[in-house]
Amino acid sequence: MEARTFSLWKQKLRTIPDAVWQMTRLETLILADNQLAELPEAIGSLTELQTLDIGHNRLTALPHALGDLTALTHYLYVHDNQIASIQESAFERLTRLQYLNVSNNRLTRLPDSIGRLESLEEFRADGNELAELPASFSALTRLQELHLRNNRFAEMPNALRALTHLAYLDLRANPFTELPEWIQDLPSLIKLDLRWHALAAIPDWLPSLEASGCRVLL
Repeated sequence: MEARTFSLWKQKLRTIPDAVWQMTRLETLILADNQLAELPEAIGSLTELQTLDIGHNRLTALPHALGDLTALTHYLYVHDNQIASIQESAFERLTRLQYLNVSNNRLTRLPDSIGRLESLEEFRADGNELAELPASFSALTRLQELHLRNNRFAEMPNALRALTHLAYLDLRANPFTELPEWIQDLPSLIKLDLRWHALAAIPDWLPSLEASGCRVLL
């Protein structure tokens, strides 16, 4: 029986063996903790892949063919690389993906196509250089966890107002000076982390938010 899970974790790889691209029945591929500077377009041949871990490498970009992995449903780990931008095609067709981690890269913006990830439940983008979210982010209405710690947000992204299932919101170490009152209208919010903030004053509505059952960390 052809393998459905394959791991090359921590093998000091600079390139991926060509044999991997022949394993077309793979559902889980682990390439984390290597020295990869490029993910080949051949990744698009793994059309049954549900989980892909390419974290902790030296990638500077994601291939166009990543968007062909329409079976990705579980996890996509891209964290701890050197990616400065993500092309629109990389996310365009990943409509079934539930978890995405792009933390600790060099991102200054997210592609508009992130709004196509309509099944996304958890998104992590800690440790980047993001100052805003695209308007399309408001389409991620199934999102339950959002982690934006240590970025450059000077104000709350307005797109978050539409995220009615958002339960955990981590905004630590961003240069906010004030927070919009509409945060308290997010109906599912149970944890709001604002530690290491730059708020000029603590909003007078925060106690009401806590009284409604949301834990606020300052």
